[in-house]
Amino acid sequence: MKTRISDSRQRRLADGKRHREIGSRQSQADLRPADRAFDPLTVLLASETGRVRQLLPVKHARMQVSPFAFFRGSVSIMAADLARLPNSSLHVQLCGDAHVQNLGSFAAPDGKLVFDLNDFDETIRGPWEWDVKRMAASIILAGRECGHDDAGCRSAATVFAESYCSAIREFSELPILQAARHQVHREERIAPVHAALRQSERARPLDLLKKFTAPDAHSAPRFRSAPPLYWRVTGKTARDVLNSLPEYRATLGPERRHFFDQFRPLDIGFKVVGTGSVGLRDYVVLFEGNGPKDPMFLQIKQEVASTYAPYIAGEKAKHEGRRAVEGQRAIQPLSDPLLGWTTIGSHNYLVRQLNDHKGSIELEKLRGAGLARLALLAGELLARGHARSGDACHIRGYCGAGEKMPKALAAFAAAYADQAEKDYKLFLAAIKSGKIRIEKPAN
Repeated sequence: MKTRISDSRQRRLADGKRHREIGSRQSQADLRPADRAFDPLTVLLASETGRVRQLLPVKHARMQVSPFAFFRGSVSIMAADLARLPNSSLHVQLCGDAHVQNLGSFAAPDGKLVFDLNDFDETIRGPWEWDVKRMAASIILAGRECGHDDAGCRSAATVFAESYCSAIREFSELPILQAARHQVHREERIAPVHAALRQSERARPLDLLKKFTAPDAHSAPRFRSAPPLYWRVTGKTARDVLNSLPEYRATLGPERRHFFDQFRPLDIGFKVVGTGSVGLRDYVVLFEGNGPKDPMFLQIKQEVASTYAPYIAGEKAKHEGRRAVEGQRAIQPLSDPLLGWTTIGSHNYLVRQLNDHKGSIELEKLRGAGLARLALLAGELLARGHARSGDACHIRGYCGAGEKMPKALAAFAAAYADQAEKDYKLFLAAIKSGKIRIEKPAN
């Protein structure tokens, strides 16, 4: 074979540049609100079909807190907006729900703490800019919530977009495997990331044991009941959860099955998680390894079709839990060693460890320089995921080397943040009128 690697790279850069004819870089700035032919609340409520109905008021109460909280719980609305706009048609494995509070820290298989994207419920193959636009809009909404003015928010979104484009250029020049293994090493110098890493150090299974369980008459740990946030599961439902474990076990590699086999299940609970995920079935199984001081919690989390799936031709997963797992593995170089999937009844589930050494971004840490510093890191992390699962040369060729692409993305982010705030006001009005119910748990 006589084709040189450099020739292949130049050809892919040129191919990416030609995709500007499909969707221009300037068009990436335009939200086109006049072309919006759907009611946002209708889209939101339709996306909740099939969830546990009595939990939806809890989800809506969490979304009511702020425009950013609403944005987190309404990815279905943004998916509908993105699908009606021009795009590059350069596909990668999308995180799908890229936002600043979907960045966090967790323990890698070797026990070291890493910082990365940490939720992949919406993952699917789609245009790379859909992830970038959602993250950029989240930076502006989170910044506004933390007290940044519009100029500061727009500046942070621009920093993010420039970081993404710069990292894509870097990854397009690296050996492919080196880019795939790339690790970020400046996390400790960024205040919100530092706080998440410290939180990870404190998030241990023994702490979860104290938080969620209490000893029964025989001193065996049993899940506490504190509805509507969490409660103990018994009877047929508990048996169905346990009966799903062999299918899950088969999704693990042989060495990981060996670890799993050394634990025994003790009890089962149901836990409400996140904002967008509220209403989905989420079971937690308590296991014991080498005695009472060696607990492990596995989260068995229902997965439904990605909200982007209706807008992407041919994207229908055979198993939604497997879709989420394989999407995460495509994006991340390191992930939970016990990540897998299973089925309970007619529903698909992802399985992972619950909060073992996990830490999240606290919005108050984004005040001052924290927002722009996190934006810089977010750009690099998202670019690394796209370079692993797509073609960095194609994306670089499309973006070019100037400021046109970052400026267009930042302009879109500001416009979309304004649109999200308008949708939020509609949401509040629907709550006030009784069309949408809320429930605020006392605990």
